[in-house]
Amino acid sequence: MRSTPARRTALAAAVAGAALLTLAGPAAAHVTVQPGSVPQGGYSVVAFRVPDESDTASTVKLEVSLPADHPMASVRVQPLTGWTAVLEKSKLATPLKSHGKDITEAVTKITWTADATAKIAPGQFQEFRVSLGALPTDTDTLTFKALQTYDNGEVVRWIEEAKEGQAEPEKPAPVLTLTKAAAASASAAPAADHHASQDTATASAGSAGDDSTARTLGVVGIVVGVVGAALGAVGLRRRSGSAS
Repeated sequence: MRSTPARRTALAAAVAGAALLTLAGPAAAHVTVQPGSVPQGGYSVVAFRVPDESDTASTVKLEVSLPADHPMASVRVQPLTGWTAVLEKSKLATPLKSHGKDITEAVTKITWTADATAKIAPGQFQEFRVSLGALPTDTDTLTFKALQTYDNGEVVRWIEEAKEGQAEPEKPAPVLTLTKAAAASASAAPAADHHASQDTATASAGSAGDDSTARTLGVVGIVVGVVGAALGAVGLRRRSGSAS
């Protein structure tokens, strides 16, 4: 079959698309924390999203280590049918202040274990929701190292930390980005102002349009009136001329 420019372009696009899917596939299967970013200093609910990457085995356990260098006073898990959650605490070298109290220990690890009915089967995923706070204000990321255990005994260690300027590791640890709370509020305010400005501009435009229409109609009315008067005067002169 003769190759044409259109055929070659289509083939190149198909190859590029297949390559993109190949590269994107593994990344999409990583254990991640959702949403990817939350404000500093507050309390947020996040979910550890765990896909089952095996073709034959099911996920039966998830262990998540919380960053020991940025402990949080409040860590609570949302109940998940068929899964048992165990929270492990560690003594803190420096107590945390929370609502006027000294917190001397904090949760540093959460382990979820499935019963026989709740395994994450091949081709499926599960989300494990946790309430965290108060989130630190002296860092812009939190890294949660995770271990995923399958019912065939395999353990996948999602513990590798990404380094700037280097390719993403094969088994990256889930990372939560922390945004500046003030910046988030400031960015929201201009957005609201922008919408308000748009509404005001729209209203002004509508008002201006109405005024313009009214003025146009007024001018048309005046012109029609003048033309009518002129025609009347001409007719009157004609009648007067005929009478004389």
